Amino acid sequence: MNGQRGKEPGSYAVAVQYDGKGAPRVTAKGGGVTAEKILELAREHNIPLHEDPALVSLLGQIDLGQEIPPALYLAVAQVIAFAYLVSGKFPTGYQP
Repeated sequence: MNGQRGKEPGSYAVAVQYDGKGAPRVTAKGGGVTAEKILELAREHNIPLHEDPALVSLLGQIDLGQEIPPALYLAVAQVIAFAYLVSGKFPTGYQP
């Protein structure tokens, strides 16, 4: 996910990983050069990007490696669903 966070100049990006166990975790975050590297790695690995500055601002407050809080479950679930859709993947057990 990427977007501007607060009043910081430039971009800010947050990477979230979900392995199907527990809640998604924040695995990378940062602004400027770090944000660009996060986005570059995502593109190299064909990881879908989603731009939502408000969500990025909230996720950016979570420590690396920490699970997202329950208050963000719905918003992050929608992003994960988006990523599945644009990747042509479906969750285990889904019958289209």
